[in-house]
Amino acid sequence: MPDQPLDAYSRVVSSVAAELQPKVARIKAGRGSGSAVVFTHDGFLLTNAHVVGSARSGTAAFQDGTSSTFDLVGADPLSDLAVIRADGPVPEPALLGDSDGLVVGQLVVAVGNPLGLTGSVTAGVVSALGRSLPAQDGFAVRLIEDVIQTDAALNPGNSGGALADASARVVGINTAVAGVGLGLAVPVNATTRSIIAALMRDGRVRRAYLGLVTSPAPLPEPVRRRTGQAAALRVVQVVAGSPAARAGLREGDLVLTAGRSPVGNAQSLQRLMFADAIGRPLPITVLRNGALVDVIAEPVELGPSMTR
Repeated sequence: MPDQPLDAYSRVVSSVAAELQPKVARIKAGRGSGSAVVFTHDGFLLTNAHVVGSARSGTAAFQDGTSSTFDLVGADPLSDLAVIRADGPVPEPALLGDSDGLVVGQLVVAVGNPLGLTGSVTAGVVSALGRSLPAQDGFAVRLIEDVIQTDAALNPGNSGGALADASARVVGINTAVAGVGLGLAVPVNATTRSIIAALMRDGRVRRAYLGLVTSPAPLPEPVRRRTGQAAALRVVQVVAGSPAARAGLREGDLVLTAGRSPVGNAQSLQRLMFADAIGRPLPITVLRNGALVDVIAEPVELGPSMTR
């Protein structure tokens, strides 16, 4: 039977694979192993924090047979991202894209380099967007926001590899198997880029802490009409002695805005809780007993013994 030409789908997947396979390393760090994506010309690679674990160094091997040792630059368990730097030459970097432009049903390709499965490539579609994935560092717990769910099958060791769009732009870092035929990826977006920059600069990510436990809640209709906002965050718990407690926030308050920006879900508040917010006044507006109340909180730096 004569060779059949590749259909359009196959051409896209094969071209993405050809572009990215050389740029995704197989890494070994202590007892952990997985994949990592080259994203700079001078040897920086992006992977999962859970892949490197507590290791400070390891080895990276590429599709062309070259390998080198690497050192950990920084890891952030609360986003499950880590940056490592290879000591030797690396291939041309992959292009980081923007997951904010993804839509459900869009073609994506997962590229990894797991042990025993050199150059693993699977394809599928974005099956869900906006999912949350809990992450923990000591007692500190945070939701990784805007996680990408895909039906591109992930093989063991694919963690830390690339999830790419049809143009071979890396829009996610594969992080977990969500169930049979489903995988999750940490998004590559503006928040991720801030985390990567902090890891490269400081070796860690500094986050702000308020001391609130919240849950999304709909706003009463009169308040919706007045504010144009449909949902807010109901305060379920205020940690004693926390910045939120000192500001006078109470259980039952509905947080409408923080930093003068609407907050309707946990992610919208989390986006404000980075280094720039530490030690700075943060105006917060809440609905309390039918009245709008303004308070000023001053977040402190999140430590391992704290929870949000």
